[in-house]
Amino acid sequence: MGNRPEELRALLDSVAKQDGDRVEVVVVGNGSPVPDVPAGVRTIELPENLGIPGGRNVGIEAFGPSGRDVDILLFLDDDGLLANHDTAELCRTAFAEDPKLGIISFRIADPDTGVTQRRHVPRLRAADPMRSSRVTTFLGGANAVRTQVFAEVGGLPDEFFYAHEETDLAWRALDAGWMIDYRSDMVLYHPTTAPSRHAVYHRMVARNRVWLARRNLPALLVPVYLGVWMLLTLLRRPSRPALKAWFGGFREGWTTACGPRKPMKWRTVWRLTRLGRPPVI
Repeated sequence: MGNRPEELRALLDSVAKQDGDRVEVVVVGNGSPVPDVPAGVRTIELPENLGIPGGRNVGIEAFGPSGRDVDILLFLDDDGLLANHDTAELCRTAFAEDPKLGIISFRIADPDTGVTQRRHVPRLRAADPMRSSRVTTFLGGANAVRTQVFAEVGGLPDEFFYAHEETDLAWRALDAGWMIDYRSDMVLYHPTTAPSRHAVYHRMVARNRVWLARRNLPALLVPVYLGVWMLLTLLRRPSRPALKAWFGGFREGWTTACGPRKPMKWRTVWRLTRLGRPPVI
């Protein structure tokens, strides 16, 4: 979490109102103090900002190694708000009915307009955000994960700090045989924002894209994947400062350690392709 106490309280209220069994809540103050929270909410204050994946991994471990003390973990941005009271029950039902379902990505909608940004639909065919489907990645601030996934493939990559950590976990989960669903009926209200509002956006997006490929793709696909993304970046015609930061991050991704490399199986490449997003796009 960051420093949005009013938004955090609204989120916690929306979690407390969920139907069914009580949802146990942990709030991680990622380099910032945790404001007053309702009774029964556990808090963890970290002395420094560990980044998005590092903070979430601390939250996971709060429920035992790899979160094993519970079956399902929800990850919600502190300035979000669960739109409906049945989201937790929908998650429980979805996981119970599909033993191979490992991750659910919620639909993010603006609280005032109800609009879902195209970038918040985790698939290439994103024109209809109301269509639920199998997908190949998920949204980091609005999702549910079966804790068995973490036990099998590990947590989020701490070293990424910000950007693409969800896809890294998604690819590892898919390679282990798990499936990922995008569910339009599970909604998190979140104000419309641009990811580029973060000062480190362009550098970390580029660096982590290289790390993602180096860690997870078969060697033959690494240059193809990164070449496609370089071309797409140039076609979007970013500003000169943004492009400079992007190329700096791209270079950093090649010259720094990316963490353990475990290339996905070719059958996983085929599975990603059948799901509509081959790992070269």
